[in-house]
Amino acid sequence: MERGLPHGRAQPGAVTRLTPKSAKMFILDNTALMAPPHVPEVLLHLADEAHDLWLRTEEELAEIGLPPPFWAFAWAGGQGLARYVLDNPGTVRGRRVLDFASGSGLVAIAAMKAGAKQVIAADIDPFCETAIALNLEANGVEAQFLGTDCVGTDDGWDLVLAGDVFYDKAFADRLLPWLTSLKARGAEILVGDPGRAYLPSTGLQSLAVYQVPVTRVLEDAEVKRTTVWRLA
Repeated sequence: MERGLPHGRAQPGAVTRLTPKSAKMFILDNTALMAPPHVPEVLLHLADEAHDLWLRTEEELAEIGLPPPFWAFAWAGGQGLARYVLDNPGTVRGRRVLDFASGSGLVAIAAMKAGAKQVIAADIDPFCETAIALNLEANGVEAQFLGTDCVGTDDGWDLVLAGDVFYDKAFADRLLPWLTSLKARGAEILVGDPGRAYLPSTGLQSLAVYQVPVTRVLEDAEVKRTTVWRLA
């Protein structure tokens, strides 16, 4: 099953009413600290199959104005991208990195573990700030959180990492020109993608391919063939 909203995209008119304290309690009550199957070096507060968090919260969270819990799952594109960064630390070492649509913070954590100079984990889902903070603490690393929509902006990042961002056409149409402009001024752009519908068909160089185990309740398979691409 493809996700219907981009990472951290609240439904129109949504209003967040939970406090950071209650968000932390919600996360701790509905997740378990575990390693994603393809990135055992990283621990995350994730929903397992038994929690069935996605199905349970989609209606409940809508009632209080919160988006679906993308942060509670290790999506295939992010796992592939994190795996690539950890296996190729020179990609991030000493660089200022933006982890765009960070979700759980998996890729940001991998980048810090691999030696990035600075990592900004960006996501507009208000839950992500708390989830990422908990996951950073669990892994003993630090990163900055950016909770505003950074599409169209440029803070001089050396590298932009983006996992699972090309499955919504309107979002992809907005995203690609921005990434292209960052590439034109010298930033490197890496994308982790398991075959989402709106991945560009040209202008990408394949760097690595992984078979990534995923959550069956959210995907159309138990393993997704995931490619790490460089924007060429």
